[in-house]
Amino acid sequence: MPRWKELKRFCEHDGWELYKNTDHYFYRKVMENGEIRRTKVSRGSKEIPKRLWKEILRRQLGVSEEYFNQVK
Repeated sequence: MPRWKELKRFCEHDGWELYKNTDHYFYRKVMENGEIRRTKVSRGSKEIPKRLWKEILRRQLGVSEEYFNQVK
């Protein structure tokens, strides 16, 4: 499973906008169809739990694990 810093790096490399920087990093990306996707990245250094990671990929990022690994 990836670590939180890898998710942050993915967002930065994939054109996500950092719109809020508090106790977490909050990113958003406007998709070509006008949809706005959002994700929250912990400042922690641990691995993202497997179940949560699958939800982040599917519901927040909307990408495959293969795409994530290519971009990060």
